[in-house]
Amino acid sequence: MNATVSSRRNMVKVWSPYVRLFHWALVLSVTVAWLSSGLIVKVHELAGYSAIALVASRLLAGMVGSRYTRFAQFVRGPRAVTSYLGDIAAHREKRYLGHNPAGAAMVLALLVTICGIALTGWLQTTDAFWGVGWLQTLHQLLGNTVLLMVGLHLAGVLLASLRHHENLVRSMVTGKKRAPEPGDAT
Repeated sequence: MNATVSSRRNMVKVWSPYVRLFHWALVLSVTVAWLSSGLIVKVHELAGYSAIALVASRLLAGMVGSRYTRFAQFVRGPRAVTSYLGDIAAHREKRYLGHNPAGAAMVLALLVTICGIALTGWLQTTDAFWGVGWLQTLHQLLGNTVLLMVGLHLAGVLLASLRHHENLVRSMVTGKKRAPEPGDAT
């Protein structure tokens, strides 16, 4: 009983309600868009417009949102990302309270890819690009790419959860993570 109370006391709020709502709403939008692709055009389009609206809100929140929401807090350059990936391979990566450098790179890559999907999807509704084969192919390629990226994202979440003894999925539901310990990056 005391261990439970103690562990709850050592939790800190990291993910704001906005970040958690954004995350799960984007998961839902991308899932619905993928499942309705080629079947229910209006549902597919609505899911796509929802996804791009969510991404636009995330870009704004990345500039003016709470601490762990801001891009300035977690976006790192390519050298930091590759160094972190090397640390993962060597089993010496630091635990990050917010996004780790690899996770941050994935966030940016997902946002850019979803923008590409939305743009190519929207262009197909215009007179200039209606029925253009290469654009349809690119839209499908980006859609499949985002699925691969989601798989990599989930693998990274699982790996970090196991390595750092922390349920990262639960933290995206509750907003809380274990308090920083010596050696952790905040």
